[in-house]
Formats: sequence, structure tokens, C-alpha cells
Amino acid sequence: MKVVITGASRGLGFSMAEAFAAEGHDLYLTARNEIKLYHALESLMSRFPNQTIRAKAFDLGLKQGAIDFGNWVLGLGVNPDILINNAGTFEPGGVIDEPDGQLENMLNVNLLSAYHLTRVFLPSLMKRKSGHIFNISSIAGMQAYHNGGSYSISKFALSGFSKNLREELKSYSIKVTCIYPGAVYTDSWAASGVAQGRIMKPSDIADTIVQISKLSPQAVVEELVMRPQAGDL
Repeated sequence: MKVVITGASRGLGFSMAEAFAAEGHDLYLTARNEIKLYHALESLMSRFPNQTIRAKAFDLGLKQGAIDFGNWVLGLGVNPDILINNAGTFEPGGVIDEPDGQLENMLNVNLLSAYHLTRVFLPSLMKRKSGHIFNISSIAGMQAYHNGGSYSISKFALSGFSKNLREELKSYSIKVTCIYPGAVYTDSWAASGVAQGRIMKPSDIADTIVQISKLSPQAVVEELVMRPQAGDL
């Protein structure tokens, strides 16, 4: 299968790329930072030489960046079987005190990147009547998140996007799954002082997504909540 992953240069996105490559799937990746994406591509290609793995940097926080990435994939003659909308960013703050423009920044990256990219691929998916779209939300998209402000709002919006997309695509046999992870140990947690064993590994999420993608055509996981065993921080 051909798998498209955004935000793939590190953390959860990179772990998902590893997991799907290990299963023998071809990868089409993007992230904003070209240097980090290149290093990720180099690592993946060296370990999975039998897979087609392509990557190109785009800023998905810009509408045109998301559209251009989708068209780049299609221009390679690729019609994706799996799309993982993983690109995201976090800026702390509350609604009452966060800087002006923060909501727009969070919505652009955490919601609109998925919206615009998905719309590029939908005609192909709908024509084939197959495919699986994963949207990576957060537990902050289910409940108020301390110091989350616009981040939480944007993740709630991504959840709403997923629910509407699921309803619209049922008749086209296209699956839509929204994942709600709790704390996952990535670079952003490295300097936090939180013990690595206290929270989930990126591979916990990645391996779960791979397994969900293997379900029979008549089954879909609509939503999945994953939290550290000891609970949220």
C-alpha cells in the first residue's frame, strides 16, 4: 500500500513511517523542516531499501503548502491508500491571555492542514471507493486542557472534521479514524523532567495505527483514545 504521512520528520510521525515501512508499504512524507526531513528520509531508506520512500518539505500551516504537497504526491502517479494527517504544533496559553493570532496559528496547522490536504486526495479515493484516513487529534480534543487554550480548541475542531468526514464517506467505503493520544514521549518531553517510562512510546501509537489499518473492509475504528497506564499528567 501507499501511505502518506504528514509531520513525518520526527516523533510520532517518524515512528509511524517506520512502522508502515516495516510492514512493506511505500511512503510519501512531508514536514516543514527540510533538514530534519532529509535525515528522516535517509534513515528510512537505509533500513528499508526495498520500499519506495519519497519525501519533500512543505509548510502545511499554509493552505497552498498543503495543496502543493497533495499535488506533488499525485504528480508522482501515486494514489494513496492511507493518509495520516499528523502535522501539528503546540503553543501554550489560555484563551484569556494567549497572544493575538495564536488561535489562527493553531487552526492553520492542526486543522486546516488536514482539511486542505484531504480534499486534494478525496476525488481519487472516492473514485476508487477505498482508502483510510487517520486524523491525529489529542485528548485535548476531548476535554479542556490546562494551558491549552487555542491548541485544545484546534484539536476539538479536528475531531469535528473527522466526525463529518466519516459520515460523508461511509457510502464510498472510505474509512476515517480519529486517534486521541495522551502524553507520548517525543522531543518535546525530553527536557520536561518527566521519566520516559511514565508516558507512552511513539511506537505504541504507530503500531496501533498499523493494526487498525489491517482490519477487514467491513470494519472501522471510528475513534480511539490512548493514555499512559498511570493516567494523564
